[in-house]
Amino acid sequence: MRAVCWHGANDVRVDTVPDPKILNPRDAIVKVTAAAICGSDLHIYDGYIPTMQPGDIIGHEFMGEVVEIGSEVRKLQRGDRVVVSSIIGCGQCSYCNLQQWSLCDNSNPGGWLQEQVTGYSTAGIFGYSHAFGGYAGAHAEYIRVPFADHGAIKVPQGIPDEKLLFLSDAFPTGYMGAEMCDIQPGDTVAVWGAGAVGLFAMHSAYMLGAERVIAIDRFPERLRMARELVKAEVINYEEVDAGEALKEMTGGRGPDSCIDAVGLEAHGMGVEGFYDKAKQAVRMETDRPNVLRQMMVACRKGGTLSIMGVYSGFVDKMPFGAAFNKALTFKMGQMHGQRYIPMLLEHVLNGGIDPSAVLTHTLPLEEAKRGFEMFKNKQDNCMRVMFKP
Repeated sequence: MRAVCWHGANDVRVDTVPDPKILNPRDAIVKVTAAAICGSDLHIYDGYIPTMQPGDIIGHEFMGEVVEIGSEVRKLQRGDRVVVSSIIGCGQCSYCNLQQWSLCDNSNPGGWLQEQVTGYSTAGIFGYSHAFGGYAGAHAEYIRVPFADHGAIKVPQGIPDEKLLFLSDAFPTGYMGAEMCDIQPGDTVAVWGAGAVGLFAMHSAYMLGAERVIAIDRFPERLRMARELVKAEVINYEEVDAGEALKEMTGGRGPDSCIDAVGLEAHGMGVEGFYDKAKQAVRMETDRPNVLRQMMVACRKGGTLSIMGVYSGFVDKMPFGAAFNKALTFKMGQMHGQRYIPMLLEHVLNGGIDPSAVLTHTLPLEEAKRGFEMFKNKQDNCMRVMFKP
């Protein structure tokens, strides 16, 4: 089959690779009908995610058709149309039973690599390095889905792929970011990053009862989408100081909750931005925590920081004294896809949202390199790229 393979920083190629096979009786083979480039894929593309190996198939946001099932798969049949959670969960461990699927004890054979840094292993993720299991990714014609009864969620026929695709990762990630804010009636929620995850977080914040949602970004077209698509107020942090603007917009109090929908490659301004970019380039720190710093200072006293942007290792110069003295609550983590996808699917089917609004470009798999460059550099107002193998 044809698949997008990582060969180094900023080097992806469409190679011919062996077709996936059933390796475990709980596996399914899915023919990929649509896959998207997620913002966290850029961290792999730019070379910031360790334990990648040349030839690894990337991609984790996808849907398709079941074409083969293992002997112990009970909920799926050949021909079923499915959206697959980017997070792989066994469905049997204590964490899966608690609906904390991204903490699964059994789905990550590469967990020993994580343990050296994090102390414990977390769940496997499709196409996201050997520290997350070394699973082949979804930017391919076919993919093996482990624990298929738990990760592959059946969806109706007759609905365009683009309306359902983002249930795989971006929409549940944004929803979990909003849910972790424990939103109360009348709350103001500030969201850093108006990409797809940020927009879904904004929509979800309103779903969960927020009175005001404020989007912070620097790209006018993304701020326009935040304003028009989800009715958020907007701040362009290249034009005004985001922290001061948030104070002014909230009567000096600050937002009740802040959501990071950016992650480890956050764009910084001035000396601070140059400092982080330089240290990251020489691997003296792995992540650029510009958004984290801003949220810790901007959030109101007693507020909540919800972190859904991906971080991979170590950060520097954090104003932790501000977080401590203001009694901030931190919540974060990879999303628990299996917990949220069925509920969000009903929301889409009932007309609560059309997730395809974030899709700006559709390309054949063979144009993967062009898609990554377009997405990385925000060319042609690119928000999300979908591959159709």
